[in-house]
Amino acid sequence: MERTFRVSQVNAYVRNLLEGDRLLSRITVEGEVSNCKYHPSGHVYFSLKEQDAQLACVMFASARVRGLTFAMRDGMQVLVTGRISLYDRDGRCQLYATSVQPAGIGLLFEELEKRKKALYEEGLFDEAHKKPLPPLPRRIGIVTAEKGAALQDILQILRRRNPYLQPVLSPCQVQGEGAAASICRALRRIEKANVDVIIVGRGGGSIEDLWAFNEECVARAVYACGIPVVSAVGHEINTTLIDYVADVVAPTPSAAAELVSYKSEELTARLVDCHAALFRAMQKCIEQERAKTEALAARLKFVSPANRLARDRESLTASAERLRWLMRRALTDERTALVLTEERLRKVLPMRLREARSDLGVLAARLEGLSPAKALSKGYAYVTTESGPVTGVAALKRGGRIRGYVSDGSFEAEVTRIFENEGKNNE
Repeated sequence: MERTFRVSQVNAYVRNLLEGDRLLSRITVEGEVSNCKYHPSGHVYFSLKEQDAQLACVMFASARVRGLTFAMRDGMQVLVTGRISLYDRDGRCQLYATSVQPAGIGLLFEELEKRKKALYEEGLFDEAHKKPLPPLPRRIGIVTAEKGAALQDILQILRRRNPYLQPVLSPCQVQGEGAAASICRALRRIEKANVDVIIVGRGGGSIEDLWAFNEECVARAVYACGIPVVSAVGHEINTTLIDYVADVVAPTPSAAAELVSYKSEELTARLVDCHAALFRAMQKCIEQERAKTEALAARLKFVSPANRLARDRESLTASAERLRWLMRRALTDERTALVLTEERLRKVLPMRLREARSDLGVLAARLEGLSPAKALSKGYAYVTTESGPVTGVAALKRGGRIRGYVSDGSFEAEVTRIFENEGKNNE
């Protein structure tokens, strides 16, 4: 009985045959790009076709980073390098691409990559060198072909957005032999024309058509320009060497005109808003200054000599009134105190007099009891010598004179004998 296989087994067998073939494991195929789709995941799906054949291709995002250095689109003739295998789910044979290059111009791309690397290492691509676009340019410099569609697109956008802008054309040859030197001369010429910004560009085309903008001399002329330069070469998918050295890159010449211009209506509206804001700010400033002036005037009036004199006069008057009131009050208080004191004296003085008389009688009696005259009246005598009163026999000496005082007079005598208390005779 003949053996039966499942679909997955057949597909796996065919895939192994294809991947085991040395020729198909790394192959380069030339053809025209068809049905080119960039998936949000980063993968690129396309087909290579010729008159009677077509080959499905896929380039994964990981391979696209290094393997696809240009914007691939339908109709391009390319060289695709990769491996042939079978996609099991659809049973479709396809080319898994690792590198895609335009057919017939691989050397040009290789040369372009060399120039990019050299200029990058010199620092011509540094962001620090990029100049900002002027916010309100008046004169727009344009470096392009005098009769090209790019010029008409730029002028149309500028006229539509702001008729007051002044475009200044520096015509040049944009492709063919001598185009690079022509672009460099146009750049040097427009730099002396007192413009605010420069647009360098042309319409789309093949890499050969745009090659003048990949020349090193043009890139260095753009880098050395002292005026901001906008690169607007080709369409959005085109990338040239001057895109890396220009200050700003626009996807198309029309987009470049949009970038460097501004609508006159928007400027008018901004001016109106600025005028209103300035008017409000001035009003606020005037009000603040008026308030400051009024405050200073009030302060000056407060500290003026006349006002100070008036205030001092009022203060002096008030102080005088208060002093008079205090004096009247003090006099009233003193009169009241005097009346009270007088009343108290009337009540207390007779009692104090009686008490004083009683005390005086007691003292007089005591004094009378101590009086020497009273003692003399009782027979006592007060005896003195020349040196003082006689208080004892030690003050006497025999033959000495003494004087005695009695109640009704005095006498003098001579000491003849001295007796001590013991009764001894002291002669």
